[in-house]
Amino acid sequence: MKDQQIRKQSNPDPVIRVEPSECKLCYACVRECPVKAIEVKANVDHVRIIPERCIACGSCYTACPTHAIRIRSHLEKVKGYLESEEATMAIIDPSISGEFPDITDYRNFVGMIRTLGFDGVYDLSFGVELAAGQHVEIMSNFKGKYRISSKCPAVIAFIEKYYPQHTENLIPVLTPAGVTAKIIHSLHPNGCRIVLVNPCLASHLDIETLPEDSTIDAVINFNELRELFKYKKLNESMVEFSEFDPPAGRTGTLFPLTRGFLGPAGLDENLISGRCLSTDGRQNMLEAMDEFASSYDIRKHLDLFYCEGCIMGPGMSAGGHKFRRNTLVTEYARKRSQLYGEEDWEKALAPYKNLAIERTFKPDNQVLPIPDEAEIKDILNLIGKSGDDRIDRGCMACGYKSCREFAIAVAQGLAKTEMCHLYGTKNRQEYIRSLRSANEQLAKTQKALQESEKQTREEKEMAHEFSETLAAVIQKIPSGVIIVNDQHRIIQANRTFIDLFGDEIAAINEVIPGLKGADIRSLVPAPMSTLITFTLQNDQEVTHRDIRFDDRIFNISVFPVKKNSIVGIIVRDLSSPEVQREEVIKRVTEVIDKNLEMVQKIGFLLGEGASETERMLNSIIEYYHSGEK
Repeated sequence: MKDQQIRKQSNPDPVIRVEPSECKLCYACVRECPVKAIEVKANVDHVRIIPERCIACGSCYTACPTHAIRIRSHLEKVKGYLESEEATMAIIDPSISGEFPDITDYRNFVGMIRTLGFDGVYDLSFGVELAAGQHVEIMSNFKGKYRISSKCPAVIAFIEKYYPQHTENLIPVLTPAGVTAKIIHSLHPNGCRIVLVNPCLASHLDIETLPEDSTIDAVINFNELRELFKYKKLNESMVEFSEFDPPAGRTGTLFPLTRGFLGPAGLDENLISGRCLSTDGRQNMLEAMDEFASSYDIRKHLDLFYCEGCIMGPGMSAGGHKFRRNTLVTEYARKRSQLYGEEDWEKALAPYKNLAIERTFKPDNQVLPIPDEAEIKDILNLIGKSGDDRIDRGCMACGYKSCREFAIAVAQGLAKTEMCHLYGTKNRQEYIRSLRSANEQLAKTQKALQESEKQTREEKEMAHEFSETLAAVIQKIPSGVIIVNDQHRIIQANRTFIDLFGDEIAAINEVIPGLKGADIRSLVPAPMSTLITFTLQNDQEVTHRDIRFDDRIFNISVFPVKKNSIVGIIVRDLSSPEVQREEVIKRVTEVIDKNLEMVQKIGFLLGEGASETERMLNSIIEYYHSGEK
């Protein structure tokens, strides 16, 4: 068993897996999985099969409507065997007769198998008969322990994982495939490869635990066998008849059918006197094991198939009809019985009557602990099932038999609450309402945004228009005007400023129109640059400062436009006659204002003297005004 366990762990490829990109989260696989080996996680858009919990029954594979379930394939490995020099033998399951009704004679079929390159073609039914004989002997020699047949790999895996306490009830005999492989190895002591051809996915698990003298190297199903025929371009008309290699079976050909295993081997299955219950099919098998484990009233041995017989296994072609296949198998068994007499069969059986085909089974407990009742109730409350007396039933849309089982699975991490149809519908309705509200709010926001964009566009147009107007006005102002940023770069300058500072600045203007971007500090006297820096840093206006430049005197005013960022400068040439006249008037006016203020304070002292002074100054102003005219 130690070697078997090492082989089992060394295979990283799961028998069944999910292709994430093709999974639509329909939960069809969850509903069909008998052991809930499929987990559904929140925020994950596909299911995942948990390999250690999977019994490889194939129910999810046949149920998946999008073909997202993938199964382990040994097809390429088998092609390699057939193209090598190694001796390669095939074991053929008798359910083949229900899969290939188009092949009219099984001997043609055997011939096609040999033509593929197999060195030997063996009939599984002989191994069936040896295994069935051991079963009958153990069941008939009843010593108080009721037994369970060990013919079906899916049933074996199910009991080892989910009824580990009943592992010892399994009859300790190799599966028919293991028995047949042991016979083949005894016939080929120099070694050979063995390929099992059957419709059972769980055989992949079975071959991982076979003893060293019963090893099977690969398993292919009937769909893969069809691919091999297509690959080799083979059909029935291209080959001659060929028989199975001996030893061949007779009644073992009924193995794929319900009651086709023990009855033909001589077990009493009479409803009154018999000690064995035979059943097949997923639901029947589950119920039989549940009742066997929980009730002392079932005082019977169990003969179980997971599928409805091998003829309905997951490796058969999809869409097959059970009773038609049943008929084809029984017809095949009848032909074999006619061709292979009982005397010949007894003679073939004799050398193997004492063949050691015993084996042991090892519990692999995968039963998850039941969560706390409080946690279960919390989940039931979350999905809206609090106080519901129907929690032990349910719609089963989630894949679980009851709301309670579903809540347990959620707590165990196998399921998510969104799988509940009613909970999902409620959430969708709430989501739709919130989405509708969000859409309405979005529509309002979009309308407000459009209005805001319109207003911004209009304001931008107005600002642009104003900017153009302002620029035109600045150009018409007789004084020099400059707008400067906090980097002392000129944003805008009028023509008067350029003309005031001579030919050098005019030349720069030819290269940089409007002096935009030029450093003001390199163009004006240092005192003027100092005033600009002061206003930028202190955000204070500086007015009417006289600065000498060459042989002229400029009157400078600097004022903030944008705090610490943009300033405006007005430059007037005091040597200009117009400016001189204006400046004299301005300054005389200032003298008058100051004198008037003084008059108010000391008028009683000056009396008529102040009035006389005002008349004299006014006459000067009038004189200059008359000069302008």
